[in-house]
Amino acid sequence: MDAAAGNGSSGSVMCQLVSAEGEHLGAALYLPHNVGPPQLQEIVNHLLRNEDKLPYAFYVGDEELSLQLGAFMQRNNANAEVTLRIVYQPQAVFRISPVNRCSATIAGHTEAVLTVSFSPDGTCLASGSGDTTVRFWDLNTQTPLYTCKGHKNWVLCIAWSPDGKHLVSGSKSGELILWDPKTGNQLGTPLTGHRKWITAVSWEPVHLQSPSRRFVSASKDGDARIWDITTKKCVISLTGHTNAVTCVKWGGDGLIYTGSEDCLIKVWETTQGKLVKTLQGHGHWVNSLALSTEYVLRTGAYDHTRKTYSSPEEMKEAALARYEKMRGNAPERLVSGSDDFTMFLWEPTISKQPKARMTGHQKVVNHVYFSPDGQWLASASFDKSVKLWNGITGKFVTAFRGHVADVYQISWSADSRLLLSGSKDSTLKVWDIRARKLKQDLPGHADEVYAVDWSPDGEKVVSGGKDRALKLWMN
Repeated sequence: MDAAAGNGSSGSVMCQLVSAEGEHLGAALYLPHNVGPPQLQEIVNHLLRNEDKLPYAFYVGDEELSLQLGAFMQRNNANAEVTLRIVYQPQAVFRISPVNRCSATIAGHTEAVLTVSFSPDGTCLASGSGDTTVRFWDLNTQTPLYTCKGHKNWVLCIAWSPDGKHLVSGSKSGELILWDPKTGNQLGTPLTGHRKWITAVSWEPVHLQSPSRRFVSASKDGDARIWDITTKKCVISLTGHTNAVTCVKWGGDGLIYTGSEDCLIKVWETTQGKLVKTLQGHGHWVNSLALSTEYVLRTGAYDHTRKTYSSPEEMKEAALARYEKMRGNAPERLVSGSDDFTMFLWEPTISKQPKARMTGHQKVVNHVYFSPDGQWLASASFDKSVKLWNGITGKFVTAFRGHVADVYQISWSADSRLLLSGSKDSTLKVWDIRARKLKQDLPGHADEVYAVDWSPDGEKVVSGGKDRALKLWMN
């Protein structure tokens, strides 16, 4: 690049381009004052030898670089003698439009909607309710498709298999039921064994096993159990927590992570169910766990292009390629949110010590969630705020304020540019990550919004809550 040939004259700035993981991209360069994001984009694509030009955002410290270098230096009174460290972050090539209107209010549930989830390919939607039913909804006609009866108590959680072929639901009575989304039929008898209610369910990633066969359930009884859907049996019990297991994630490296009211996070291997390590640090209940790879684990082989697959092997290959690309050469990261108002960022395969302790919330941290590209981390709290953190370092970035009551759940757009939150204040809000501000206020629910999800294809948002209604939002 010609820019590198300059010297430290007044018209140029010594810059070091750095990846989000902290790796230097080549040597430091002298860049002219009139270089801005478009030119930096060219330089990064050139240095990385990208055949297809990719979009990047640039950050100095926690501030996005949106000006030319000279103007930025002037505005920030930056020292021209010091090398400017510019972090480049890849952006999704596709763009999601923000949702801004309610396209349908679908009645059907007769009690509060407690959980909602789009299928991995974004074409189907399921919900679970206090009325003991699981329902499937037709997204084309925006009408009810199947009402699935079988549970005797509230349906507290649902989870799609990453190949999209099954949905499992867990109830307050402690039983799990497997459903066929194509017919709405129950597959076999309920899976029993847990003595108290089911708090969370997570499937084995499809790049490890295709077609999907195993999932893990967490329960208030203090155990997690791995089930095989072909034999309809519990194959491994993960016992060791001394209190309720509140959350569970099946990671991309084949490890299972459980968080509990005993303040601990346990890491398990999945061939025999042996405890690998225990992560300690929280002073109160662990409420929520999230993985940096969660989006690709949830969607498996499916992405925004809507490609379909002819065989489980083809699906497994595509899912593995997506997982490896997303992970890069960095370890899978885990974040935990707690009743002690804090969060911890972990790299469990590398260390038992947390990478960062994240403080700032004034009340319980209720839900944590990585952006699909793993660059950001969002947390929802009963302190009415949503906070944004750097997903790699755990550094605090900004607080989104606007809700006037507890924030229950958050969800990301597939391009990692927008964040959705649902609150006790009966509204949903869409936040713009780069502008760091409210993008869209979505009122319409008559009562508390318990559950939200953004479809993996980015086109739809669903919300459900105390008013028993399911709302679909579009752009």
